[in-house]
Amino acid sequence: MKFLKKVFNFYINASIHVALAVFAFLKITEIYFELPSNYNLNYFIFFGTITGYNFVKYAGVAKLHHKSLTDSLKIIQVFSFFCFLAMCYFAFQIPIKTLYFTIPFMVLTFLYAVPFLSGFEKTLREIGYLKIIVVALVWAGFTVLVPLVDAEQVITIKAVLLILQRFLIVVVLILPFEIRDVKFDAISLQTVPKQIGLAKTKKLGLTLLVISLVLEHLSSETNLLIMPFMGFFFLLILLLMRAEINQSKYYSSFWVEALPIVWWLILLGFDNI
Repeated sequence: MKFLKKVFNFYINASIHVALAVFAFLKITEIYFELPSNYNLNYFIFFGTITGYNFVKYAGVAKLHHKSLTDSLKIIQVFSFFCFLAMCYFAFQIPIKTLYFTIPFMVLTFLYAVPFLSGFEKTLREIGYLKIIVVALVWAGFTVLVPLVDAEQVITIKAVLLILQRFLIVVVLILPFEIRDVKFDAISLQTVPKQIGLAKTKKLGLTLLVISLVLEHLSSETNLLIMPFMGFFFLLILLLMRAEINQSKYYSSFWVEALPIVWWLILLGFDNI
């Protein structure tokens, strides 16, 4: 049991779970636009997500405490290095045009962790509202825009609507994390819950989800897409409304981040009907 707990903690802490959520969003995009599966692109983004998230989470820690790193963090560093190599391998398997479109989103990820504001002392993650916008923009770009560009699809109104929807959904997925981190964030970091309070943060998330629902009805032509989205929609409302500052360890990092995976699995079930 202790071994399984260590494996599970590694799965969460090494960003494998969040990478699977991104992978699920990619597969959802393929289903919505009837794109052929491009596993080279999917694996490039999957391993890139692990590399990017672990860089953001642990780069500062490793720099400050490199001599006293815990064994688990050292393992994550080694794992991240091999994921980086895998990302580089798959980068060579996809068209150069696709890579060009990923550059702005990779730069945003880099600037999210590397100080360049206010005399090179602040990162993008240290600016409350901007932090959420950057993460949602990167996720929407990598999981909707990049696959469409790679498949040489024309960016239609439907594509624009789904990019906007994906952006709003990711913002809502971040809110339970923002609520959880209220007691950990520095006083100077004015996140959404700190600015408007817990109740209004949940109302904001609910409003964004209703807009996402409208976008779904505007862009989807069949119930085989709408019905799975409704399942995801209500599950996300439930987890958002139940999010508290003192939440369980895995509430956001596992259950909330699992929702895109659940949506994808439901879609697969409907797709096989």
